Amino acid sequence: QVQLVESGGGLVQPGGSLRLSCAASGTLFSANAMAWYRQAPGKQREWVAQISSGGTTNYENSVKGRFTISRDNAKNTMYLQMNSLKPEDTAVYYCNVAYSAIWGQGTLVTVSS
Repeated sequence: QVQLVESGGGLVQPGGSLRLSCAASGTLFSANAMAWYRQAPGKQREWVAQISSGGTTNYENSVKGRFTISRDNAKNTMYLQMNSLKPEDTAVYYCNVAYSAIWGQGTLVTVSS
């Protein structure tokens, strides 16, 4: 059974940074593209970034230049480094095995002064 577990969320001031982690088990992690999504209060879940099995990355326009997605296949873990955070980045962040219905439980990021 595939499991994804996110961690690293929390409260941060505008302009601050956080690094989210997504630990995968029960799957051949290195063979799969992985993605981060987020869902803000009262809004639909939206795609944030994706990384292919080979390391090619793509980003939603509002996070380009601020967020960096990466992966460590030896640790079966994906990361999202978030810099220059804004209040509008406040959301529950989810990791996902790309193109699948496999999701983590989410981790809350709150950007507020």
